[in-house]
This record gives sequence, C-alpha cells and structure tokens, in this order.
Amino acid sequence: MFDPPIVVLLAGIFMGLTSGKAFEATLKQSVQDWNRSRSTRILGQLRGPQLQLPYLGISLGIWLFLSAGLWTYGFPAGLSMAIALGLTIATALLVWYQLGKLLTILASGGSQALDLDALEAKK
Repeated sequence: MFDPPIVVLLAGIFMGLTSGKAFEATLKQSVQDWNRSRSTRILGQLRGPQLQLPYLGISLGIWLFLSAGLWTYGFPAGLSMAIALGLTIATALLVWYQLGKLLTILASGGSQALDLDALEAKK
C-alpha cells in the first residue's frame, strides 16, 4: 500500500506539528504568566517537564522526518536513522541552549532586552 519511508515521513510531520503547537501554547502561556508577575521562578520553571515533553515530541518528529528523507534517497533504514539521530540531537541541544539564553535575557532585562528594532535604532 505505502512505502515505509512515506509512512514514517508523514508520522514525523504529524508528530512535529502537533508537538510544536503544544510547545507554542505552553511557552506563550508561561511567558504571559511571567509578564504578569515578573517572577524569575516562573521563567526558571519553563525548562521543566511541561515544556520538555512537547520539545521532545518535536525532536522525535524531526528525527522521523529526516530519517525517512534519507531512507527515500537510498540509504539503508538503520544508517538513515543513525545519521538523522545525530543531526537531531545536535540541533535539539543547540536550540534548547539558545532558548535558555533567551529566557535568561528576558528575565534580566525584560521584553525590552529582546527588542531588535530598538537595537537597530541605536546604531
């Protein structure tokens, strides 16, 4: 009926999109809660399981998508999954680290610290 790479590709897209929507909603709500109370404790909690679980779902979706793409181009399934896993872990860790830095900047300087338009105007 379907080639396995197509099913894996579609599953990865679905998992990434649905987890991304949950990640977006959780992050927006947490930042709004922080904005109301200006508590550093709330921003510290952002890196907890309520945000990690959707982020893990996004990462798994990306891994499935990348491995299916490599598999489609003729790589063996095992090698495709291994290469995609390495790329996904590296990218996920870098993005998570950057998100942490961004939240730290937000906590120390407020939303004005993230206003890129204001930085351009100062030059």
